[in-house]
Amino acid sequence: MRLLLFLLLAVSWTSAPALPPLQLYVELTPAGGTLRPEPGTYSGPVVIRKPITIEGEGEVTIDAGGEGTVLSILADGATVRGLHLTHSGTSHDSVDAGILVKADRVTVENNLIDESLFGIHLSNANDNVIRNNRISSLTDRDISIRGDAIRVWYSHGNLIENNEVSHARDLVFSNAAENRIVGNRIRHSRISMEFVYSPDNEVTGNRLEHNFTGVTVIYSEAITLSDNYIAHMRKLTGSGISIKESYDIHIDGNEIAHCAVGLLATSPLQPENILHIENNLFTYNDIATYFYGEKGGHLIRNNRFLDNFVDVMGSAPPTTRLNHWKGNYWDRYAGFDMNGDGIGDQPYRVWLYADRIWMERSMARFFRGTVGLSLVDFMEQLVPSSEPDLIYEDDAPLMEPPSR
Repeated sequence: MRLLLFLLLAVSWTSAPALPPLQLYVELTPAGGTLRPEPGTYSGPVVIRKPITIEGEGEVTIDAGGEGTVLSILADGATVRGLHLTHSGTSHDSVDAGILVKADRVTVENNLIDESLFGIHLSNANDNVIRNNRISSLTDRDISIRGDAIRVWYSHGNLIENNEVSHARDLVFSNAAENRIVGNRIRHSRISMEFVYSPDNEVTGNRLEHNFTGVTVIYSEAITLSDNYIAHMRKLTGSGISIKESYDIHIDGNEIAHCAVGLLATSPLQPENILHIENNLFTYNDIATYFYGEKGGHLIRNNRFLDNFVDVMGSAPPTTRLNHWKGNYWDRYAGFDMNGDGIGDQPYRVWLYADRIWMERSMARFFRGTVGLSLVDFMEQLVPSSEPDLIYEDDAPLMEPPSR
């Protein structure tokens, strides 16, 4: 008996003390009340089933211990603020996350989410505010098998604002309409934002840097991409903005820099389904704009093309020639402005003499811009082997870049 008592005491002295469960405090908080836990670390998972407010003030940690979702919000009108949520489970099938929201009119702000597979998961959740959160995934995993920083699934009318994301996988919007994504910063992730069957979303004032890909829009309509800074998407297939089988997309006032492809667009399936590409700056990209398809018809106006290796490329000359180019600034334009109206006297025309080797052969990409390849291009233009095709024509090229 004495030996058994000694062993029990020894185990109790050497075992780590259990974390206090936050769920108990949540259950004791009345609907409409505010819970302000004492500073410290509490155990999860935690589920909120009534409209309460949890104020962590940056001093409260919820640790799920590697099991499930750290905090699930199932009550309309709840608020979670100032918490540190960590150590979710690692199951993609159950979408283990830092925070799950399956409710409406919820506010999630000023939280830190780390070491969680998914960051914030909105599932059938509408009119919520996701603001000023810092989110990262499981950094010891390859980027392709991390979870999404923010996943929006069948959720509409949400505001996702001023969040900072790093070392996660994607921001995914699936069957999600009328959301506003404003002022977020996303770095060192895979796809900055991806919209699939998600119409009427607004993406404005975001800063997307050093990811594999910027904004991808697939099978969606009426998307506005405005005033975003999209830079350093340097992978071979990395694009600042990619549009596929989508229409009525407004791309306005963005700065797209240092990308393999600045804008990758598939020509519309129907003549009326066009892209509006206006007031953007394309600079220091390998290919500023690439158009795939045969229909053309996009409106491309008042943009600035500066210091790109190639400003415009397409799968075939009609792809780019049938777009509507007007009033853009081209740093390669060598015309005159005799009447002083700010518009070149002659249209800016670009001809296809021969395919550039570095575009067609990925192994030659390292040598782009070198003297050798420049000499090959020059000789092809000097003595073309066939009649060149017109790639595109801007009949009102600007002599000075627009102020915006």
